[in-house]
Amino acid sequence: MINFSACIVAAGSGTRAGQTTPKQFIPVAGKPLLRWSAEALASHPRCKELIIAINEADQAQAAAALEGLDVIFVEGGATRTRSVRAAIGQANEPYVLVHDAARPGLDHALISRLLAALEETSGAAPALPVPDALARQGEDGVEPVSRDGLMRVQTPQAFHLAALSWAFDAAGETDYPDEISLVRAAGLQVALVEGDEAVFKVTYPDDFARAESLLGGATPLPVTGTGFDVHRLAPGKGVHLCGVFIECGLELVGHSDADVGLHALTDAILGAAGAGDIGQHFPPSDERWRGADSAQFLIHAMTLAREAGVTPAHADVTLICERPKVGPHRDAMRARIAQLTGLPLARVNVKATTTEQLGFAGRGEGIAAQAVFTGVLK
Repeated sequence: MINFSACIVAAGSGTRAGQTTPKQFIPVAGKPLLRWSAEALASHPRCKELIIAINEADQAQAAAALEGLDVIFVEGGATRTRSVRAAIGQANEPYVLVHDAARPGLDHALISRLLAALEETSGAAPALPVPDALARQGEDGVEPVSRDGLMRVQTPQAFHLAALSWAFDAAGETDYPDEISLVRAAGLQVALVEGDEAVFKVTYPDDFARAESLLGGATPLPVTGTGFDVHRLAPGKGVHLCGVFIECGLELVGHSDADVGLHALTDAILGAAGAGDIGQHFPPSDERWRGADSAQFLIHAMTLAREAGVTPAHADVTLICERPKVGPHRDAMRARIAQLTGLPLARVNVKATTTEQLGFAGRGEGIAAQAVFTGVLK
């Protein structure tokens, strides 16, 4: 997957917001307005750098607002076009996303929609339909304006860095209201993806109350996925269970390393993310995965979950087998799952049970695992 550089335009004065302090630094729901966008972009798994275009006089205040984040500051220009030109001049990734500091409601799902669109086109932007009737005040009075085909364009606006840089070179000193306008003027194609009402721009004094309500009052939605997997046992040197190799006279038979614990948990994560199952992403018919470390599967599932806006909260795995004994390895298994998912150790549980010598597991013919993964969707 192709990574991106995130550029935030934060060099404006925000005079329409009716504040003496630049609006990007005004606290909203406990954070400076600028920090909401910065955290949303920087925490996306495909974001590799965060670049902020800011007035030199405001850089110290911006650094305080973004304390703890890895940020590259560039000197903003007198216009948006000049600020963005300066910001992308520091970008190093193949894709670049340009966002307004005053749009705090950004989430990973919207970012991922834009990145998906870039696989087919030079640029993309989120957009929403115009819901209200429109009119123009003319010399002869009010003239109705058709809404057909009209959209409200938002940010972030996403581009191939090479295409956006070329469009800036073609623009010369001309200023544009946004980067989609600039790229279209250069003759390049762009796409619109589904926008989000939460990514409205804080512009006027009343907008702060709306943002406070939106960001401070949102109730996280819990999501849960379950997984189940079985692999046959055969004579061998050892088995992989929950990311830990256990030496014994057995091995699990499968196309990859046949780690039933990680396979079940991978399916549970994909279920919470609404992203299908492990067989869709890593089909047994694909020779690339022969003997593969199942940790790769779980890492991929976690990436998809985060792109879908799911923050991990808890993982629970049950291993069903007569042997090997799981107890001596339980702590190592929990630690490995915590490492792979980013969960605190206290939120990872591994347990084992038998079937009282009933069925294939009771006869020692195989090992089964079931898993539950819980996350929070915002």
